[in-house]
This record gives sequence, C-alpha cells and structure tokens, in this order.
Amino acid sequence: MLQTAVAEPTIVRLDQSSVGEAKSLLYNAYRYEPTFQYLFDAGKPGYDQRVRATIREGVELHFSMGQEAIGLVHEDSLVAVAFISRPDIRLNLVEQFSWRIRMMLTAGFSATNRFIEYHEGVMACLPKGVSHRLPLLGVHPKHQSKGFGRALMGAVERICREDPRSCGIGLDTGNSRYLKFYESLGYQKVGEVRLGKVVETVLFKPCI
Repeated sequence: MLQTAVAEPTIVRLDQSSVGEAKSLLYNAYRYEPTFQYLFDAGKPGYDQRVRATIREGVELHFSMGQEAIGLVHEDSLVAVAFISRPDIRLNLVEQFSWRIRMMLTAGFSATNRFIEYHEGVMACLPKGVSHRLPLLGVHPKHQSKGFGRALMGAVERICREDPRSCGIGLDTGNSRYLKFYESLGYQKVGEVRLGKVVETVLFKPCI
C-alpha cells in the first residue's frame, strides 16, 4: 500500500505582504485568551473590535521599528507566528505617542491604559540584562495540538541564539495550558502580574 508523505512545516520570515494573514491568525489565537478578555472588557459590546485594533496596532508598531517576525507554513497556510523583539529594544509604550492615540481611538481609553499597565508589569518582571521578548505569539486554534507550537519555538530560539547580545528570551501567559507547554521547553517563572482574576505568569529562558 502506497503511503502519502506528510509535508513538513516550513519556517518563513514575515514581511508587509503577510501582515493581513498574521493579524487574522493572532486575532483568532488571542480573542478567547483570559488576558485579553480582561484587558479589553469581553463582557461589553465591541470586544472583537478592541482585540482587532490592539493586534493591528501592535503588528504595525513592531514592523515600524524594524523588528523580526517569523511564521510557520503548513500546506500553504500560515498556522503559527512569532513576533520577536530585539534585545537592544526595551519598548516603553508610554513613549509611543502615535500608538497611544490610535489605540485610544479604537480600543478605548480604559483598555489602552490597562494594556500599558500590563505591559509595564511584564517588563518589570524580566531580568535586567539585554534579552529578546515575544510580544505576539500564537498558533491558529484549528492547528493547535499538532506540534506546530514546539516547532515555532524551536525556530525562535535558534534565531535568538544567533545574537550574541541576548541573554535569553522572555514571554508571558495567563493560560495555564500554555504555561505547562512553555515550562516543558525550559522556560522558568520569573514573576507574576495580576490582572483582575487573571494571573499573568512571566517566563524567561536563558540563551545557552
């Protein structure tokens, strides 16, 4: 009996041509996450619009600063993405005036301030040395539990190890299922940020 070979996923570097697909994937990955549901008032009308606006502005800010993003392509579909902040950039959202104005106009004043406080809380937990950070990271819900997250993180770590300035990689999650996944990859808890009833765990993995 003939067996059909299963195509291996491919890592690609994302650019402006793939922004739309990346935004859609991240929206689907984040819209039901506890962190976003708290930050952007999931119980109030317009929640989906606020999530879309936040992802759009985050992606645009990331690319405007010349930062890197990678994706995992499987059977001609983008199934996972990771936006990687360079170790020489420790982003202070308060100083991003244009970003703040656009966020307030689309996501609202309260949601914008909560997001800034969340970001500052996460940054305060990370080691003081120069390190990479993953501000946007996701696998499309339709493609989860297929090993794509592990493949994506492997690619992220290979890229980060190429930069001799970096002491490691920082990320955060408010989802207990993802927390166990990151811990299985060697990420260690370095702090917590309380967001209402949600506890955001901040993790770090040294570059070796």
